Amino acid sequence: MSHQVEFEKIAEDVKKVKTRPSDQQLLDLYSLYKQAVVGDINIAKPGMADMKAKAKWEAWNTRKGMSKEDAMSAYITLAKELIQKYGM
Repeated sequence: MSHQVEFEKIAEDVKKVKTRPSDQQLLDLYSLYKQAVVGDINIAKPGMADMKAKAKWEAWNTRKGMSKEDAMSAYITLAKELIQKYGM
């Protein structure tokens, strides 16, 4: 299975976990996914009023400079851990 195919499959599978991961785990998944798919953050930082969007922006921004391939590998590893921990 190619790295890209594995990434796409695990991205779908992790959505099916039985228990909702913690907010921090979700932010980690989100930031790695965005870095793997888009690359470095390319949107303006949201205002203070939108706390959820701000948290997501800040999480993605921490991945700045990480290659898409490294982000994809880290995403796969984290998603597998979460699937094992929470079940599908």
